[in-house]
Amino acid sequence: MSTNALWTPAPEQVEASQLSTFARRLSGRYGVKVSDYESLWHWSVEHLEEFWAEVWQFFDIAPGSSYSAVLAEPTMPGAVWFPGARLNYVDQILRQAAGREHEPALVSLGEDGTRTQLTWGELVAQIGAVSAAMTRMGVRAGDRVVGYLPNVPAAVVAFLATAAIGAVWSACGPELRPGGAAARFAQLEPVLLIAADGYVFGGRLHDRREVVSELAAALPTLRHVVTVPVTGLPSSGTRWTDLLTGNETVRPTPVPFDHPLWIVYSSGTTGLPKGLVHGHGGVLITALAQSGLQGDVRPGDRGMSYTSTSWIMWNGTVNGLLSGATAVLYDGNPMYPSVDRLWQMAAEQRLSGLGVSPGYLLACEKAEVHPATEHDLSALRGIGVTGSPVPARSYRWIVEEFGPSLPLRAFSGGTEFSAALVGGAPWLPVYEREMSCRSLGCHVEAWDEAGHAVTDEIGEMVIRSPMPSMPLRIWGDDDGHRYRETYFAHYPGVWRHGDWLTITSRGTAIIHGRSDSTLNRNGVRMGSGDIYQAVEALPEVAEALVLGVERPDGGYWMPLFVQLTDGATLDEELIGRIRSAVREHASPLHVPDDVLCAPAIPHTVTGKKLEVPIKRIIQGVPAEQACTISAVDDPEALRWFADLAARRRAG
Repeated sequence: MSTNALWTPAPEQVEASQLSTFARRLSGRYGVKVSDYESLWHWSVEHLEEFWAEVWQFFDIAPGSSYSAVLAEPTMPGAVWFPGARLNYVDQILRQAAGREHEPALVSLGEDGTRTQLTWGELVAQIGAVSAAMTRMGVRAGDRVVGYLPNVPAAVVAFLATAAIGAVWSACGPELRPGGAAARFAQLEPVLLIAADGYVFGGRLHDRREVVSELAAALPTLRHVVTVPVTGLPSSGTRWTDLLTGNETVRPTPVPFDHPLWIVYSSGTTGLPKGLVHGHGGVLITALAQSGLQGDVRPGDRGMSYTSTSWIMWNGTVNGLLSGATAVLYDGNPMYPSVDRLWQMAAEQRLSGLGVSPGYLLACEKAEVHPATEHDLSALRGIGVTGSPVPARSYRWIVEEFGPSLPLRAFSGGTEFSAALVGGAPWLPVYEREMSCRSLGCHVEAWDEAGHAVTDEIGEMVIRSPMPSMPLRIWGDDDGHRYRETYFAHYPGVWRHGDWLTITSRGTAIIHGRSDSTLNRNGVRMGSGDIYQAVEALPEVAEALVLGVERPDGGYWMPLFVQLTDGATLDEELIGRIRSAVREHASPLHVPDDVLCAPAIPHTVTGKKLEVPIKRIIQGVPAEQACTISAVDDPEALRWFADLAARRRAG
């Protein structure tokens, strides 16, 4: 555990933060001593009802609406929040737009440098036109509308128009194969599909018109298909522009707090992808608490995260509108035409916040990109990183490039909560490899196998108390069995998140990787993320995958697969350096048994390495049973592992 902070907020930043204003309010109302963040966090989880009631009032949520209780039913699963309240997610968008009609709400950037913009007034007008068009098509509250769309303004408008009438939104990117999209959408029985005719990635145009037809044919409940022109190719039927011709005023339909807002999906690597249902109120109040208190986001800020509509980070980008921030959308390859593409856009658009993946930071370092000297990033106040554990070298690289003036804020949470469970706060310093805190109202702990909270030790990441944005249910899981089995079977009544976590004695958090892909050699457990940080620091290694495979004879095989950079060769010298890196920087007990060169490391479409499915394949499970092939970004890479497993069994 590092003792020196890489970044520390200035006292004036702390004092001016919305978190300080909120804390003073609590002190005045409850006598809460909020001398430090950890004290405030403890109060927030020990007094859940008071905390979330104060968030409701602080952000003036749903003025004019009342509720009979804050938390009427505190059990998990099945918590009931704010019964009696009626609201609509889109109402908060309209409130932010009032008086700012000519300021930018959405900025859209393309690979070729094109830039389009929607002002707040134009955004509201398009929501009104599209929601009215949907109503004319027969879409009603509770109906499902699905989007097969890239990260473009039409996706945001379509979602907000859907939410405004009380219908339920679900989306994925057009890079997803039709089988994968259908596996998600068909279970929802949607009535309307809004789909792009294609997308551009890496300078190449991908025509998806036939794919859209194939997808529509797999969704028999559809009444209408609307095409969003992205490629300029000719198309027939109803076009997106046909929905924009009206000038109707948007009047969001008031719905109960737990009325479904959107359905997002688990990674979909085993079985049918889990459709996680989030409600209007839960997403709204949690997003405001996280952006306002944890992120100190203000009206006029400009934020961009590299994402696709398949990933919960897209939903998080749209949530930025709730705080009045301008959402900057990028559709394309983050490293095209050059590795520093995201930094270029951050400079050109004067971003205050930029969200990237750990892999992007590593790629920039290896390519010897120098963002702070090559671009004017003076408007940037922070860099957010998520998707997998952030290696220590990336923290150091940011300091080397930017000095101590810019924080790298890693965070983790995910699809299930549409929230960062652990991350940062404007009061707190940043330490190497560590997330600065547990988010307010998020009762996160690290537990040992006996169900005891541990400090400064690796444990299972659990959530002990309900959160407003906790999934209402899994779509189609009518009796709740799948929901309980997935998240509550291990610790009854307590959410098991599936990550290895350390909560340090100073209240920071370290994610070590997925607990269901844990390396357990001779009883000593280690998360895969620690191995990746050590191995992927080598310039010859583009990416790595480590497995801990239990054998039928009681043995344990721990192979490390590496995808090499161009021109590199896996010879004995490199294997020796890889083993040394693991021994010196991760654990001498977890040096791999074998180091093997793989042509590519397969991921889910949201970028997660397929550790558990590949482990099952190595153990003899057929690939099509180990995971949903259509949910894999590179099926050929997966087949390489299946062939390897077959050769091992035959030999």
